[in-house]
Amino acid sequence: MPEKVSILWFRQDLRLEDNPALCAAVQSGRFYPVYILDDESAGPWEMGNASRVWLNGSLEKLDRSLEGKLSLYRGNAEKILPELAARLGADCVYWNRCYEPWRIKRDTSIKQTLTDTNIDVKSFNGSLLWEPWEVLKKDSAPYKVFTPYYRACRASTLPAKPVPVPKNITALKDDKSLSLQGLSLLPREKVWVERVCANWAMGEKVAHIALEVFIENGLARYKKGRDYPSEKSVSRLSPHLHFGEVSPNFVLDLILKQDNSENRDHFCSELAWREFSYYLLYHFPKLSDENFQSKFDGFSWFGSEKELKAWQQGMTGVPIVDAGMRELWQTGYMHNRVRMIVASFLTKNLGVHWREGAKWFWDTLVDADLASNSASWQWVAGSGADAAPYFRIFNPVTQSKRFDEGADYICTYVPELAKLPARYIFAPWEASVEVLHSAGIELGRDYPKVITCLKSSREKALLTYKGLG
Repeated sequence: MPEKVSILWFRQDLRLEDNPALCAAVQSGRFYPVYILDDESAGPWEMGNASRVWLNGSLEKLDRSLEGKLSLYRGNAEKILPELAARLGADCVYWNRCYEPWRIKRDTSIKQTLTDTNIDVKSFNGSLLWEPWEVLKKDSAPYKVFTPYYRACRASTLPAKPVPVPKNITALKDDKSLSLQGLSLLPREKVWVERVCANWAMGEKVAHIALEVFIENGLARYKKGRDYPSEKSVSRLSPHLHFGEVSPNFVLDLILKQDNSENRDHFCSELAWREFSYYLLYHFPKLSDENFQSKFDGFSWFGSEKELKAWQQGMTGVPIVDAGMRELWQTGYMHNRVRMIVASFLTKNLGVHWREGAKWFWDTLVDADLASNSASWQWVAGSGADAAPYFRIFNPVTQSKRFDEGADYICTYVPELAKLPARYIFAPWEASVEVLHSAGIELGRDYPKVITCLKSSREKALLTYKGLG
């Protein structure tokens, strides 16, 4: 009788350390580590281009960690995984759970198919600190506001302690699997791909280094410094967390070992915001497509396709907005404070539906995460859970003066304004023609004229909101 083997299905957990599904697979004996690029099941949430660039690098690093034993496939996982289990003679399939609605539906179907053929399925929590169904109100309803949710989390069972990389990993390789190139992950825009890759390194080892660098250099000023885009006070761990190159358990455990401070506590609360986003998506699976607050279904979005394009290209004439959008295009990332500014400008000053912004971020962010992306866009737009009130409209000029006082961030991504006197860099339309010419700038030629009046567009947004009743 042939020796039984198992399958370890990697998904958003591309690491060896603190990977409960991997530990279980190793304990069972020999196993096939596999990854399936399943665009078919994802539907409209097929992975964006920036995420594909990251995934390509992350899979390469994971395969090295597994000594070349990672087997890759492309297609519908509902079809591939059962066929693979039958062909390889697997008696069990292990995976860490995912929480996107389409993945839950797919995984439920796969589990049923496998168990019907006497193949065990064992799933684990490898992505969250608390399972979404574990933290509920006294009436068993889900929380809709972050603060009481976080309070309940802290009062509940402590997150699991991270577990080390298991010893004696006896991984097997399927000789019928694809090569990494066979997945065709990289987009055709080679220059753009190279530019994004020049700003990042992927993989588990890099994720651990990034965490250590943040603790050493950024954590001490995190609470205040995280609002200043030119400072290095943020962790930049979001893509590493999204792809599971490091677990939130591992991050939290290491952070809590640091000296007790408001900076440490604030970082922990930001980790909890990530949890809250997943929590909302799990309990309200239409969060990515529909207004969380149904009253916004009657909101008359007034933005145009032309304005959306200008925003996407970083050509709005509002320097802090353009800097953020250019940072996004050039690096696959945008500082969190600037994300809020550009999102407010799009939804409130330009009157473009939040879904259009969410779609663009989905395609261009290396940390594009359905839960965080959907919850954050709805939060800024005012239609989400625990949302910023619609009448809270970020003034991009005020924001840039406050959080980019020296215009260092703006000048990094909008260098054509660097010769302007500092007082005009935040709002070049306020400069006289003579001042502009002395800096070698003609608005409309060297830098766009502002596409909307901030004051009147704000008033229009508020008037439209009042119409909801």
